[in-house]
Amino acid sequence: MTVWDHLVGQRPAIAALAQAAGTGGARPQGMTHAWLFTGPPGSGRSNAAIAFAAALQCEEGGCGTCHACRTVLAGSHADVAVIRTQRLSIGVDQVRDLVRRSALAPVGRRWQILVVEDADRLTDQAFNALLKAIEEPTERTVWMLCAPTVEDVLPTIRSRCRLVTLSTPATADVAAFLERTAAVDPTLALRAARASQGHIGRAKALATDPDTRQRRAEVVALPGRLRSLGAAMAAATMLSETTKAEADAITVELDAVERADLDAAYGVVERGRKPREYAPARAALEREQKSRAKRRHLDVVDRALTDLVSVYRDAVAVGLGVGTELVNEELREQVEALAESGGPEANLARIEVVFAAREQMLEFNVPVMLALESMMVGLLPRRDGAGAPTGRNVR
Repeated sequence: MTVWDHLVGQRPAIAALAQAAGTGGARPQGMTHAWLFTGPPGSGRSNAAIAFAAALQCEEGGCGTCHACRTVLAGSHADVAVIRTQRLSIGVDQVRDLVRRSALAPVGRRWQILVVEDADRLTDQAFNALLKAIEEPTERTVWMLCAPTVEDVLPTIRSRCRLVTLSTPATADVAAFLERTAAVDPTLALRAARASQGHIGRAKALATDPDTRQRRAEVVALPGRLRSLGAAMAAATMLSETTKAEADAITVELDAVERADLDAAYGVVERGRKPREYAPARAALEREQKSRAKRRHLDVVDRALTDLVSVYRDAVAVGLGVGTELVNEELREQVEALAESGGPEANLARIEVVFAAREQMLEFNVPVMLALESMMVGLLPRRDGAGAPTGRNVR
């Protein structure tokens, strides 16, 4: 067992990182003070960064069993800090805290490592605060940034980082990982791997949680039900409500714990009264929780839209007769019906409609329900049978 075992389908990246860390007692080669991990969602960007951090702290370059490896992987190593957020952005204050920490000498004999997950969510001020620390690194400090693409990071920062590009894992690799680590039945593992489209966390959820599988089944069944304006409105309502409920289930319990911790910190529970400083702190917490809830809902909706696109992608493949593996093999009959509904051009237009709705929500802050209603109407078959309208008609 090594720290690299949970990175699925990333052999070239693992080879480069292992060489830099000196895995197996080899002489480290290509080590630098700043790294940028990029790759599609679910490819394991942050997992790769944390595995690399463990390898750098390990005397053997990532054995996976020593105290250094275990504490890094568990998130408790004194010299490894990870900044992550469930909010819409990572602010300058969080980054300044990391920059201050980067100036300190490590507690141990090896590295001070700072990992920034979702670096694409850094605000402009946060990027600027980070730039000087990366331009003038302190000795034995290593920065690791994670983002979907290099374009998501300022050119001045990415030019100072060594790039590690992760790819979408193959279906077979994901299925084998589920069988090996979660003892999933091979048939279910293969189905979950296909449905996840290479997203490791999503694949594990689909393989181990029946509720997750049921929610996805409801989403991918929608294209076959879109036959009228009423059906489109009902589909939009269903998708909005189910994604909101799923997001709330994740955040409500955490919100309650944070409020209780705040009350305890200000002595509200023991003394039965609220000090003057309590109200501003409570207001700040509620703003953060509201931002986190919004981001979580958008993330869940985005995942549902990815599932929806997979159906139309399958229909394009069938319509073109390319013979590739279908993501939704169990829905082949529905997919073939969509393929006949206007041909590949119509289904490509439907995919554009979904991407337009995604852009409206994530980039232009359009309310979720409004964007979903517009999208569902855009996905309706044209009355003349020519297929769906283009995405430009629903913007």
